Amino acid sequence: MNFQKSAETYERAIRVIPGGVNSATRRLARPMAWEWAEGAYIRDVDGNTFLDYHAAFGPIVLGHKHPGVTAAVAEAIEGLDMVGVGVTEREILLAEKVVEHVPSAEMALTFSTGSEATYMAVRLARGVTGRTKLIKFQGTFHGWHDYLLMNIITPAEKIGQKDPGCAGQLADAIENTLICRFNDLDSVEQAIAANPGEIAAIFLEAIPHNIGCVLPTQAFVEGLRQLCDAHGIILVFDEVITGFRHGLGGYQSKLGVTPDITTMAKAIANGYPCAVIAGRRDLMMQFSTAPGGKVFVGGTYNGHPVGSAAALATIAAMEDGSVHKHLFALGDHARNGMQAIADRLGIQMTVGGYGSVFTPYFMDGPIDRYEDLLRNDNAKDVAFRSAMVDQGIFMLPMALKRNHISAAHTMAEVERTLDVAETVLKTMR
Repeated sequence: MNFQKSAETYERAIRVIPGGVNSATRRLARPMAWEWAEGAYIRDVDGNTFLDYHAAFGPIVLGHKHPGVTAAVAEAIEGLDMVGVGVTEREILLAEKVVEHVPSAEMALTFSTGSEATYMAVRLARGVTGRTKLIKFQGTFHGWHDYLLMNIITPAEKIGQKDPGCAGQLADAIENTLICRFNDLDSVEQAIAANPGEIAAIFLEAIPHNIGCVLPTQAFVEGLRQLCDAHGIILVFDEVITGFRHGLGGYQSKLGVTPDITTMAKAIANGYPCAVIAGRRDLMMQFSTAPGGKVFVGGTYNGHPVGSAAALATIAAMEDGSVHKHLFALGDHARNGMQAIADRLGIQMTVGGYGSVFTPYFMDGPIDRYEDLLRNDNAKDVAFRSAMVDQGIFMLPMALKRNHISAAHTMAEVERTLDVAETVLKTMR
């Protein structure tokens, strides 16, 4: 494949955009610039077409430019752009759909990004409880804000210590966020005991998908619910990735455990900006949108007609169950097929995943938490992904990252992916 135009485009970009990209994780070792996407495919400016498993970090659940979503967006644009006061029919319809489908949702507010939603969950938990401290887990990601941007891809020598995600984070924010081990209820109990009456919320990424796919145990999640109930702590499920991709009710509907607050984004609107915070009525009524609410919330683009229309169309496409049935069937086949290939070739690999997500780790299992992933051979991981890209199968060439299947993918395309994977893996033995 030739990537000359991508390289030239990147040279233009770095003159006016810091690093040439508008989000840190978009920067690749080999720069790529894009011009087209449709269904399960994306094409770069050099004319190279790829079968897409990146899905823009997960929002593309129905496929690029899904006709129903595109038509809904076009209709919304014809109606109105923005008024900025009062409410629109689509905002109400979207909140009604979230409340209908998500077990924890008694009321809902909409934003543009998942980071906004998780930030507001922090503010709400602190405002309602009057407490300051938060608990998150090693390896989980909850957005760009100071309060939770830490201990994500932590090097081995820093495990057990605070590992801030960037310069400029407030010392108080770092100090007031406690890091516990995922799937380790004892570590949570110890943190609560050491900080009695001080913890406002526990933030759980329902499945830590930012490190691929590490599944929570049922006992762990049920234990978190019990601890929160016993100590007056708000339990927040971050379903920014899992919500709508793994089912209309989110992963919480699979677990049968109901959080107090849920945040969702990405797959809710199939690529358009839309995010939601939803939860218990008594908590949600503390937002300043409600009379007497003491927790300020605002945003010029909250409930934007385009994002709301896209979300409604995405949800409508999923409601008969056929989309998730298709996604889960392809996901199972991708995971089982890739694991079988690796086993047959004698390659050390554990293929993790759930539903439409699959992640080939270059290590043996089991994988219960981030610390286990320190055994992953990151060099082989990136080499495999990069070689797949060279063969027209776009898997984000970064270690530990998940792959997403969309409703536009077919079983034949998954089979082709497995054939290419076998060819690539044979060269890596």
